Amino acid sequence: MKYLIVGLGNIGAEYHETRHNVGFMVLDYLAQKEGLGFEAGRLASITLLKHKGKQISLIKPSTYMNLSGKAMRYWLQELGIPVAQCLVLVDDLALPFATLRLRQSGSDAGHNGLKNIQEVLGNNSYPRLRIGIGSNYPKGKQVEYVLDKFSSDEQSTMPELLDKASQAVLSFCMQGAERTMGLFNK
Repeated sequence: MKYLIVGLGNIGAEYHETRHNVGFMVLDYLAQKEGLGFEAGRLASITLLKHKGKQISLIKPSTYMNLSGKAMRYWLQELGIPVAQCLVLVDDLALPFATLRLRQSGSDAGHNGLKNIQEVLGNNSYPRLRIGIGSNYPKGKQVEYVLDKFSSDEQSTMPELLDKASQAVLSFCMQGAERTMGLFNK
């Protein structure tokens, strides 16, 4: 079986390891753990992870966050993968830092990457793993907060968060969304 995992983020050194790029960070962690590297592909950087008989394509769209749906649609079609076997990794302000929530569908919650995916797909019925980045910012400073790097306290727990999120990705591919929700939505 084939799966597509789409980590959302923005390309460019100025966005590296910012809160908005936590989707990229999870895929980088997983690829590094498996000894893989990303290669430039059409609309995304891509690598193929083979895990217990599953082919898992990891992509980091190079379209910037607001056009993530374009890259996702292209790779779903190119690889012949149904949407139900695609998982989007996304930062979420509404969740406390380091909290994970897997959903099989849902609103974009104001997230521009999810909004574009919904527009491109024509619906909101695609699995997503929301990764909590917290909301510790002053009123009106949301954009600065998501485009800023994690605090030193948050950085100290990033390895644990990235490992937990990568385990959720593999669980989604091996056990399905329902079982993974039961294990990780705590």
